[in-house]
Amino acid sequence: MLEKFINWLESVSQPCFYLTFLGTECPGCGMQRSFIELLKGNVLDSIILYPALLPGILLFGVLIIHLIFKVKNGAFWLKFLFIINAIIMVLNYIYKLLTP
Repeated sequence: MLEKFINWLESVSQPCFYLTFLGTECPGCGMQRSFIELLKGNVLDSIILYPALLPGILLFGVLIIHLIFKVKNGAFWLKFLFIINAIIMVLNYIYKLLTP
């Protein structure tokens, strides 16, 4: 079942609009491929492709938990994880721009 889902995701993956028309990667480039690698169980490959995916999934999970259970310091942790995720995204984007 998971293999069929992964094959379907690979078949419907869209190329990056930004990369196609402007010739340079966007800050989100690699997220689809990283998610597919994570589903395949290749965590290291997933992190290499897009380092902000795992912190983003954690951020989304904390958001859902906070919305359902109203965790006492949930807003603080959401802000903290958002800032960490944004820093990782920006650093990854700069790295992609500077390396050929």
